[in-house]
Amino acid sequence: MMLKQIADVNFPTLWADFRLLAFEKVNAGSAASEERQETALALLLGDIHSFPPVVRIHSQCMTGDVFHSLRCDCHDQLHLALSLIAKKGVGVLLYEQQEGRGIGLMEKLRAYELQDQGLDTIEANLRLGHAVDLRDYALPIEILRFLNVRALRLMTNNPDKINAVRSARIEIVERLSADVPDNPHSAHYLVTKRERLGHLWSSDSNFSSSQIVLPVTNE
Repeated sequence: MMLKQIADVNFPTLWADFRLLAFEKVNAGSAASEERQETALALLLGDIHSFPPVVRIHSQCMTGDVFHSLRCDCHDQLHLALSLIAKKGVGVLLYEQQEGRGIGLMEKLRAYELQDQGLDTIEANLRLGHAVDLRDYALPIEILRFLNVRALRLMTNNPDKINAVRSARIEIVERLSADVPDNPHSAHYLVTKRERLGHLWSSDSNFSSSQIVLPVTNE
């Protein structure tokens, strides 16, 4: 495994002026043809070594992040993380390409078809022959090490992300909830994540989804 920084650019957004780092990692197989390349982005704000920064590990969701799909909470969680990092003035958002909990965009859309027929997100993945969650967090963990982040305030409801950070011996000084309001299209999905995937709820954190701040535009 080899981590390589590809770019370091100024990245102004509606929330704040971030520094954006681009990374790629090559996982070598038994043959050159089996090499698998992964990419991820790190949005940095402020002095992340002055005190434990807010950190969000966010898996790419084209349907949610780009098209604002109401079937999931990904877009709202992305906005929540960016707004909180901007408010605190210090933080890191790690954006990795693990669409559809690792099954890819096309397979995720096939899973959506099955969900339209009554299956939940877990049952749909299994019906298609996939694991419930294929993601691993080795790349974002490697980036945190590259950035020399040894303690952080982790924004997540996902126990797998908590375990990944702890296993890397990076201290989690606080867990910040990633709760966002549901809607008629996402309610069952969010219940499934809590009840069947063990995702945490706001009662386990002192952070409320009411703290979300969306950018103000003239549109």
